[in-house]
Amino acid sequence: MNYDEYLRRVPKVELHCHFEGTVRPKTFADLARKHEISLTESDPERLYDYTSIYEFLEIFAQVSSTLIDRDDFARAAFESIEDGVRLGNLRYREMFFNPTLHTRRGVPYATVVDGLVDGVRRAESELGVRCRLIADVYRQDSAQEAADMVRDVLEHRRDEVIGLGMDGAEAPDPPEKFTEAYRLAASGGLRLTAHACEDAPAENITTCLDVLGCERIDHGYHVLGDPEVVKRAREEGILFTTCPTATAVCYFTEDLTEHPIVQMEKEGLRITLNSDDPPMFHTDIGTEFTKMVPAAGWDAARVRELCLTAVDGSWMDPDERLAMRGQVERELDELDAELAA
Repeated sequence: MNYDEYLRRVPKVELHCHFEGTVRPKTFADLARKHEISLTESDPERLYDYTSIYEFLEIFAQVSSTLIDRDDFARAAFESIEDGVRLGNLRYREMFFNPTLHTRRGVPYATVVDGLVDGVRRAESELGVRCRLIADVYRQDSAQEAADMVRDVLEHRRDEVIGLGMDGAEAPDPPEKFTEAYRLAASGGLRLTAHACEDAPAENITTCLDVLGCERIDHGYHVLGDPEVVKRAREEGILFTTCPTATAVCYFTEDLTEHPIVQMEKEGLRITLNSDDPPMFHTDIGTEFTKMVPAAGWDAARVRELCLTAVDGSWMDPDERLAMRGQVERELDELDAELAA
């Protein structure tokens, strides 16, 4: 077994993946035909080809437009988890979804969430992999729209929906805009996270922690611009759910040896590796490991730490997390023995 095979086979807990960004291109094309929606590209293999972040966002919106009925959401959610298992030995996932991308098109929130729950329950039954859901505030929505979305989540509460997050273009819409939405989510028992410092300064992390009450930070690369925030994050053990490929394409050089993730690890920050929007960025959770780990020069001991940090940073129930940690450690022991042999 070579190191690439080892990296693809290590058991993975993923904490940063967007449902709408995991739809297979063939499924995208199938759903467009089903609902008689015209696409700009007829070849499924080229549906996710783009040359700028703006074209990517257009494709992302097109994908969302083909998700209409409960079965659409269920199919795409199941296939998303199936791909993680097949391509990277996924063992557990916490997956974002954007309710308002669908409700503003007239799709009821209950249709969205019940379809997703159907898909993740099927994955647990057939694949043995659990997935939990995090409803995302879309930053370009108004504060009122975000608060109303949280009310929808709480009024139609499903056990699989465990948290509130935030995504979208960060610079024009800072986190404090959504204080009320986060207050409502916290009072309703949801766990809290937010995308921060993809394209904005480190002060946004401080706002997410102190104003919104976030428990972890998604991305977080520009934390490196403020040594005091780095120090605080290190001392408090704040978890950063990083995504190498997507952010290399959108914000940094595609040479992963120069990605901020490398320096974040050197600064002693807690990080995990995740796939973000895998098919849209022509990647998967296995590939994130096979590309980022060698680029950073991390050995098998560091990979073990990455895997276990993801388990410990998850929002599983304590008993479930303890059982998952034991399972991951046993699999890693077996793989380490194979690699050594």
